[in-house]
Amino acid sequence: MKNNTKRDLSRFVKRNTHKRRGKDAARRELEKIIEQTNVKADGVRIKDSDTCQKRFSGVREMTATGVFCATKNGYGFVRSELGADVFVPADRTLHALDGDTVEVEYKLYTDRFGAQKTEGRVKKIVEYGRKTVIGTLTEELVLLGRRRRGYVLRLIPDDPKISARIRIESAGDAFIGDKVEARLNRGRELVGDVVRVFGDAESFGANYEAHLAECGIEREFSEAALAEAERVAREEISADGRVDRRRQVIFTIDGAGAKDLDDAVSVRKLASGIWQLGVHIADVSHYVRERTALDRAAMSRGTSVYFTDKVVPMLPEVISNGCCSLNAGEDKYALSAVINIDKAGELLGVKIEKSVINSRVRGVYSEVNAIFEERASVSVLKKYKSVIPTLMKMRELYNILKKKSVARGALELDFPEAEVALDKDGHPFSILKRERGDAEMMIEQFMLAANEAVAKHLTERGVPCVYRIHEPPPEDKLREFVKYVHNIGFDTSYVSMTSAGPEDMSRLLSAAEEKGLFAPVSYTMLRTMSKARYSENGVGHYGLALRHYCHFTSPIRRLADLATHRIIHKVLFDGKRAEQYAPYARRAAAAASDAEMRAVSAERRIENMYKALYMSEYVGEEFSAVVNSVTSFGLFVELENTCEGLVPISELEGSPVFDEKTLTIRSSKVRYSLAERVRVRLEEADVMRGKLRFSVLFKEDER
Repeated sequence: MKNNTKRDLSRFVKRNTHKRRGKDAARRELEKIIEQTNVKADGVRIKDSDTCQKRFSGVREMTATGVFCATKNGYGFVRSELGADVFVPADRTLHALDGDTVEVEYKLYTDRFGAQKTEGRVKKIVEYGRKTVIGTLTEELVLLGRRRRGYVLRLIPDDPKISARIRIESAGDAFIGDKVEARLNRGRELVGDVVRVFGDAESFGANYEAHLAECGIEREFSEAALAEAERVAREEISADGRVDRRRQVIFTIDGAGAKDLDDAVSVRKLASGIWQLGVHIADVSHYVRERTALDRAAMSRGTSVYFTDKVVPMLPEVISNGCCSLNAGEDKYALSAVINIDKAGELLGVKIEKSVINSRVRGVYSEVNAIFEERASVSVLKKYKSVIPTLMKMRELYNILKKKSVARGALELDFPEAEVALDKDGHPFSILKRERGDAEMMIEQFMLAANEAVAKHLTERGVPCVYRIHEPPPEDKLREFVKYVHNIGFDTSYVSMTSAGPEDMSRLLSAAEEKGLFAPVSYTMLRTMSKARYSENGVGHYGLALRHYCHFTSPIRRLADLATHRIIHKVLFDGKRAEQYAPYARRAAAAASDAEMRAVSAERRIENMYKALYMSEYVGEEFSAVVNSVTSFGLFVELENTCEGLVPISELEGSPVFDEKTLTIRSSKVRYSLAERVRVRLEEADVMRGKLRFSVLFKEDER
């Protein structure tokens, strides 16, 4: 039969598949033929029955609408309304780009292992997701006719998810080799016109600006917003209608370089033993009124963005660094949350009030840490003389709140942050791991307490709120994580595969810290987690192990906080109907979540560029590193200064193989696991992409 297999199969299918009952028989017979003879069908060797099942089993054909998610290899996936990811081969995308809303026609089938699979094609592009693309302008020699050749302009996109080279019809003032932004003209052919030129694609500055544009970071305010900011900033401070707290010991504690000081604190210990924590937040909503140019700017930007060398504020500097910043010695409007806390750290209640405050001291984390550690200089002690007794009480309350946080199982996924120092020319000359002391963690606990208390207060009164929510890990990711930690030697008998609580995860982190595996386990745990986001529905915060939580403490730099302040003003103070502000809470939550994603992406890109620029002077040099991630394509190693890079699997000795169960790469000569210390050499520093490439010299643990 082997000599005539193709003909026999064709006849068999024609004879049987037109009958309803014959389809199953045809499928079974075809599988037998394929398994027994291992024939070639249409010139392709068939190794299993998947192809036959797709063509001849009772396949369900369906259509759906969703967002197309492209890959660098050309194929992509569409998330359907049913929640399934529909696989779309590269030749069936209809030239859809990443982010397009598409209608997809697909088949749902079961493979021979019983797994549900999908495969489809883009039938129609419903809505274009991208209006512009950023990339490098180049030219390409093409055949223009039978005998004539010529050059056409092409844009090579920076985004690897866009595999097409876009033909440029109008380049404007751009030159070949420039980094540009092109407005897309979508039709049968993907073409575009250059609308913005960043400069030489090999320059640091051009790539810096391109990253900001790619992430949608707005740099300039409208003239109306600037004029309005100047006008409201000139308003004189008055205590009328507010609680006057100017004589109370209230002060700020922030980083040395911070200019937008939006939170101040105070602490009293009552005779009953009850603590009274005051968290006094700049009353930004007093200045940023509804339906104004400043309001539109805040909604559009959503957050301030903090880069190595600059800050792109959510509000004009005359607001963020001026009238709203709680500068020492100046009267300022505030929203004060006065929270009563018992000896065990339980929040007993909160009173929210409009106030006027005057910060006694412009506190700095490093100086407060020096006081706590009894190593402060005479000048620092003199500066803080009037607030040192209060500082000591604050530290006592912090320890109570910290103990309570640990007891409820709040996760501490603290990853080292980099502190990049620049010289006068803007070149990085030092990168250090930023250390956090008691002062930083104390203020963090106070802000957490205020956020929880305010969220609970609003929820109990049925007042809308922009909640900060963190949902439990998806079941499939949780199952993978539990298997991973079990495979590397952890006891997971107490962890549920479907509903592990934060206290279980916290226990795993403690065990990882004892074994010296905190970094890799915490990194993997973070990838398991859902992303925290903003919502008008308060479903709780899994990572903090809190039922009620919102962001209230940073209205200068976050839309979510500003929106919650406005709702407090309108509903609690002005008596407006609560339901009137529910749609606003929903809009603000969506805008704040989108803005946060843009900001995180931009901050990471720019920081990685500066890290690569700094490390570019050390190409060829050796470093001690830790393996913090193992993937199918190599090892990610991190240096002591937080700079991270890839060791490609192709450059490891022997014939390395990736083991997904234990997250190791092993060969006949060596085995690499998470948290191992290795000696590496820096082979390449790609400044424009912000990427480092290393090679492994040897494992330090074996020397």
